[in-house]
Amino acid sequence: MSSVKTAVANTVEEKTNGARTTPAKVSPADRSWRTGTAPGALPLLGHVLSLWRRPLDFLASLPAYGDLVEVRLGPSRAYLAAHPELVRHVLLNPRVFDKGGVFDKARQLLGNSLSVSRGEEHRSQRRLIQPAFHSTRIAAYTNAVADDTRTATESWQPGETRDIGDAMHALLMRVAARTLFSTDLDEETIEEARQCLRTVSQGIYKRTVAPLGIMEKLPTPGNRAYDRANARLRQIVEELIARRRQSEAGEGDLLSTLLCAEHPETGERLSDRQVLDQVVTFLVAGSETTASTLAFVFHLMGTLPEVEQRVHAEVDAALGGRTPVYEDLPSLPYTRNVITEALRLYPPSWMSMRVAAEDVALGGLTVPAGTMILYSAYALHHNPELFPDPETFDPGRWDGDRIGEVPRGALLPFGAGSHKCIGDVLALTETALIVATIAARWRLRPVPGTRLRPVPKATLEAGPLPMVCERR
Repeated sequence: MSSVKTAVANTVEEKTNGARTTPAKVSPADRSWRTGTAPGALPLLGHVLSLWRRPLDFLASLPAYGDLVEVRLGPSRAYLAAHPELVRHVLLNPRVFDKGGVFDKARQLLGNSLSVSRGEEHRSQRRLIQPAFHSTRIAAYTNAVADDTRTATESWQPGETRDIGDAMHALLMRVAARTLFSTDLDEETIEEARQCLRTVSQGIYKRTVAPLGIMEKLPTPGNRAYDRANARLRQIVEELIARRRQSEAGEGDLLSTLLCAEHPETGERLSDRQVLDQVVTFLVAGSETTASTLAFVFHLMGTLPEVEQRVHAEVDAALGGRTPVYEDLPSLPYTRNVITEALRLYPPSWMSMRVAAEDVALGGLTVPAGTMILYSAYALHHNPELFPDPETFDPGRWDGDRIGEVPRGALLPFGAGSHKCIGDVLALTETALIVATIAARWRLRPVPGTRLRPVPKATLEAGPLPMVCERR
């Protein structure tokens, strides 16, 4: 199974390039770093309006001002680490650069799950949960992904128009439900949970960039909608967990693994509240982020016939008309390159942050304790010094003879270090299986005049992408 895992994830892993290396080996060497200040700060607000109104353009512009760029978030001074070595240094030193900021806001949805916990608690949770993402488990989780995809697309009709983002969100909610609970969700629950996720995702981002944390405390219609959506989503998950406990089904699903997980040294298990928090986290990550990646992939394929033709040819040769399974993934290298390039252009985790736990030297400056350190996969991936012609979709960047041209740490769709996304290989596996299943039977054409407008929320979403279904 490990060979399949490598076939699915090696492109991303190679360019993360040493994400599991110990911090001592990646501390930036003594060198001259460029430092600068982002232009356009407003009195009191700083750069908050730029981050609110045009965050992607703003972040992508900052590497031109330095390797470490000062940004104002209201009255607070923050810094964007814009060089991949500085980003790696921050991510691989979690004791010095701790989680905070956006992660504190995300606790409103994710509780104290692996994605937002810190320090020894994070290390303990990671050891408990890591076995759930072993390659043999991933193979079991994803056995039915292609079948779920075929079932979801059986209702498609040639010539009809579908919003590919909505279609992928609905599909991934089903896939996530099966992976987590070994069960199907009814359409009403899928739609309700999906709308809750969207409301909360938008609310978390607004709270992150709000400079003073006052607006979220006001009883505005938006805040009330956010609170209702957050509470209802967690209620849905609680009900699914309770239903799962009462059934005999589900041996081998992710929830059963979480319920049985034991710390290898202490024998400690996850509490009921921790299980709930982890499941909500995996539901968000397994539906929102993967669905958006798939929407980007299909839109890009639909606008680039030469890319689509190569994917179709590869899928046809590998599958011969049958439904793909986990073991087919090594036979789909070009499809993997297409997914990797989509993740480069549109990384789900487009911006994140750490907080300096102590006074620390970074990029030629001494950063005071408590300072927020931003990093942006979107800014890295769109930096022309790291990726020539960065706005061009070019899966060939990840071919064997070109992959070495990409600087170490320049590709960062899943983070790095001990806080790297624990479900990265699962997400890549599901994505590849779904792309292959749909590409074997359908062509998807963007409706004329459709423009891709990524929507930055808690994750980067594709926005409305109507596409015309054509049977192959």
